[in-house]
Parts: sequence; C-alpha cells; structure tokens
Amino acid sequence: MTSTQSTHSEVFTVVREVVSDILPEVTDIPGHKHLKDLGADSVDRVEIILALMDHFGVQAPMSDFSAVPDVDRLVAFLAERSTR
Repeated sequence: MTSTQSTHSEVFTVVREVVSDILPEVTDIPGHKHLKDLGADSVDRVEIILALMDHFGVQAPMSDFSAVPDVDRLVAFLAERSTR
C-alpha cells in the first residue's frame, strides 16, 4: 500500500464519519455516488464540505467543489489538498 492509498483511505473514513453525522439515515456511502444521491440537500452538502475543509485544513473556494462528481473524487480532491 502506498502512502497515497493510505491517505485516500484515511480521508474516506473521515468523509464517511462526517456524512453519517449530518445524514444519520445514510448507512452506505458508495464512492460512485454524489452527495445529492445520498439524500443531501444543498444545505447538507455545504455543511459536509465545510466540516471536511476544516478537518483537513483545505483552503479552496466552495465553487471548486461543485465540479466534484462523486464521493471518490471528493476524497481525491481532499487528499490532494489536505494540509494535515
């Protein structure tokens, strides 16, 4: 396992925790799904993204996240920009 894979795994674990905290009814978070597909409305998505940005020390405009098509790309985006 490379350090990148480990980082992605760690990031995915945190994403799963944050999504579960905000959307407690979601029990499965497949990587190919968008947060909308998991039942997150626009307020939920902003809350999830802000919590993840804070956790990973990511400084990026919210508009950068609008192009993220699914959970897998969200994990990659956060892993690439994480300062922690």
